[in-house]
Amino acid sequence: MTGDRPSLRVGVNLLWLVPGVVGGSEDYAVGLLTALADTPGRHDRADGVPPVDLVVFVNRRFADAYPGLCAAFDTVVAPFDGSSRGRRVLGESTWLPRQVRRRRVEVLHHFGGLVPFNDGAGSGAVPGRRGCVRVLTVHDLQPLDIPANFSVVKRIFERVAIPWSVRRADVIVTLGTHVATTVHDRFGTSPRRFALVSPGAQRPVTQRSTAVDAAAPVGVPGVADRLGLVGHPYFLYPAITYPHKNHVVLVEAMARLKRTHPDVRLVLTGGAAGAEADLDAAVQRCGVGEVVLRPGRVSSDDLGALYAGATAVVFPSRYEGFGLPVLEAMRLGCPVIAANTTALPSVVGGAGILVPPDDVDEWVRAMVLMCDDPVERRRHVAAGRERAAGFTWESSARALVGVWRRAAAAAGVGAGAHGGQT
Repeated sequence: MTGDRPSLRVGVNLLWLVPGVVGGSEDYAVGLLTALADTPGRHDRADGVPPVDLVVFVNRRFADAYPGLCAAFDTVVAPFDGSSRGRRVLGESTWLPRQVRRRRVEVLHHFGGLVPFNDGAGSGAVPGRRGCVRVLTVHDLQPLDIPANFSVVKRIFERVAIPWSVRRADVIVTLGTHVATTVHDRFGTSPRRFALVSPGAQRPVTQRSTAVDAAAPVGVPGVADRLGLVGHPYFLYPAITYPHKNHVVLVEAMARLKRTHPDVRLVLTGGAAGAEADLDAAVQRCGVGEVVLRPGRVSSDDLGALYAGATAVVFPSRYEGFGLPVLEAMRLGCPVIAANTTALPSVVGGAGILVPPDDVDEWVRAMVLMCDDPVERRRHVAAGRERAAGFTWESSARALVGVWRRAAAAAGVGAGAHGGQT
């Protein structure tokens, strides 16, 4: 309760979020919650609408990783750590619905792309009145679009779970228009059920990370010295080695680039995944072990410093639901060369260079341009900063609160039934 106005009780399901494992969806969820926690009340300043009270459902590993964020909200920690997918799925369908009913949640938002088979919100996407309305964030449809990237068990599970989840959601949140169009085309979902909540361009500041100021990046000399980059221009690709991330095309481009630009380096940050062996084999086959640097996972400060010092970020991924690293690079004044596929063109806009993901000649051409033409590089730096300035976590949080209110009002649920516009 806030003053005389009843609050709208919103539950956020983060039971799926295992820190350090789920990639960009972790940054997105944490960024939104951090913005809500950092500006208490600022997202509720509208006459005639209820303030929002959040209850956040998390696993033990999330609670350990983000104690300050958990302290900012009414946080309920599940009796499991999320590392066992089977136990987590079972917990979402048994433990979660009890908590949802006990805390009288009126809007239940699943941030992880799936709706549990029993989440306590009731059945179906219902336009009429009921006790709890359901919101679902869909980051992408990768398990359906490129199933070869997943285990047989996960493919079978998500082939059923994704369509079922889309049908059950009252509102489907996407980070950009590309995924909304993909969901609509595949499932025939009504456009009225979609809402857009884009991410902010700045990496969220939490216990696990600190912000990197675009105007005064820290640590560039230190990380460059540690990685042997002093005196070497370099390209950066921050991505886990999933098959669709397409690291090998950059290795092949470097094999050609080193003939004319022997001082240039390629830095590949991020953990190991299914394409690790293919990447190692390509480095050996192309003879570029001395120019391809692989520091693995790096701290947020080091990553920010690498962005700030890079000649450009190169992002040849064949499949992206959004592409947060591209946006972050532009904010930090780093030019972007990205694949011209899936969501990346809509994120880059006209602020970067778009290249077919598997065209090695085009990657080399774009990389040479960024090395040799300082005027063109400065133009891309300025365009990128301007593009990224339109993406802030505060505006994203405001949009999200608006989604919750409108969803509650449309379904005639709780305090949201008495007003719902921001």
